[in-house]
Amino acid sequence: MAMALFVPCGFLTTSRVSWRTPQPSKGAQLHTGLGRLKNSRTVWKCAVEGSSSVVSEDLASSISSLDEEKGNEEKGNEEGEGAQVDGRVLEGADLASIVEWQLDFCSRPIFDDRGKRMWELIICDAKRQLEFARFYPSNVINSTTLKNAIAEVIETFDLPRPTRVRYFRSQVKTIISKACGELGIQVTSSQRCTALVRWLHERYDQVYRQHPGFQENAPSILSMGVNVPKEVPPNYRGEKWAFVQLSFQALQEEIKLVEKGSNFGEVSLDMLTELPSPDTLIPGVAVASSRDLALAAWTNSLELASLSVDKKNSALVLLSGASRQWFYSYYKKSKQADEEADLWESAKKAAGGLHFLAIQPSLESNSCSGLWILYDFPAPPV
Repeated sequence: MAMALFVPCGFLTTSRVSWRTPQPSKGAQLHTGLGRLKNSRTVWKCAVEGSSSVVSEDLASSISSLDEEKGNEEKGNEEGEGAQVDGRVLEGADLASIVEWQLDFCSRPIFDDRGKRMWELIICDAKRQLEFARFYPSNVINSTTLKNAIAEVIETFDLPRPTRVRYFRSQVKTIISKACGELGIQVTSSQRCTALVRWLHERYDQVYRQHPGFQENAPSILSMGVNVPKEVPPNYRGEKWAFVQLSFQALQEEIKLVEKGSNFGEVSLDMLTELPSPDTLIPGVAVASSRDLALAAWTNSLELASLSVDKKNSALVLLSGASRQWFYSYYKKSKQADEEADLWESAKKAAGGLHFLAIQPSLESNSCSGLWILYDFPAPPV
């Protein structure tokens, strides 16, 4: 009999817990994974409380200050006098590989001589081979300004047109989508902008604080936030799930299958500044479904960021895009279940925030149909 791919976490030695009824689910077997550990794990049936909902739109359309019809479009063909420029491509960089950008276009806690907030555009790739930054006065903030700047970066550094631009502020969806759309560039709202956020932290100390117009206590007008969780649509749900773990070495083998196109998923490790040791156990969630391929394909349409436990609602919460949160599934409230949830979150912390989601035909399977590397992404300083 084939052994399970994923090692059970072994936080508890109890039998399964049903989400809908207090009786343990029948027919499932406790099992070990690849003979590495021999601990039991809790397996929960997938269930949903309340009615399901469809994917909601981002908040950007409600931000009147960025409405393209405000009249700034006519002003936006110029950058404004005194624009500060900082751009480079790393010497020896493979220009052809710089095809996915991370972008932020937002106000900073810096005020000009008019007492108006200054805005900044910063662009980089995941490896920061490309870095570009420019300040703008507030009266030229529109899609034309942004489109011209993107075109300038491409031309100045002789780069290929990016295939995708990721951004993490849902409030600026309209302006970014329009600018990139006119250039034929796909945009994705995403928390997977780690290189950009880390650069923002550096610039906060090295650039913003040093500016004479810096005001540390200035409130953010485009703060980073997430939506209230909604029920995940039915086509994104499996039938059972369990907390699991896998050594980083074994996880890398599964990553290779996704990179080869054998499985669905998103397996970039660019968010890590240092790779874990091969024997480090990485926590995750394994989802079982009799329609595993279809479920993996549907899941792959989301820009997944992280999973977390909401003990108040006895739920797994999935974060996707820049700010969407979903009640992924529920478990029956109990002291033991909450203890296991706490230990899983502690395992995530011990792994530096690294975790994963895997979709399988069954929890006893020795393969998976989809794998997503997830991360507790850092918040930006502004």
